[in-house]
Amino acid sequence: MILDTNAVSALLEGDKSLATVLAVAERHHLSAITLGEYRYGLNYSRHKRALESLLETLESESFSLVLDNDTARHYADIRSELKAAGRPIPENDIWLAALARQHRQPIVSRDRHFDDVTGIRRIGW
Repeated sequence: MILDTNAVSALLEGDKSLATVLAVAERHHLSAITLGEYRYGLNYSRHKRALESLLETLESESFSLVLDNDTARHYADIRSELKAAGRPIPENDIWLAALARQHRQPIVSRDRHFDDVTGIRRIGW
């Protein structure tokens, strides 16, 4: 499972319903995209130190997904498909969808726009 930024936020805030969803996998996947978005948000959080510590633990216990040439091909395909369907989604989420398609992993997210991307599955909570 690839964790979207809103899943990381909910997890680190102790969302019990998300914990049930995540319990099916021993380790999860994180991308630099998600980590960058989350760390950006931390810059404005009054709980920055505590959340950074939790994030570092999550990072050490997760698989890191790296963007590569194959990811770029999936990105281009997905962006073209969404444009043709008139269903654009945020740029960073296209990259996350590309990683999901490339690695055949579902995305854990509350963002329903991932449902518009063929070849991936979104797990909500």
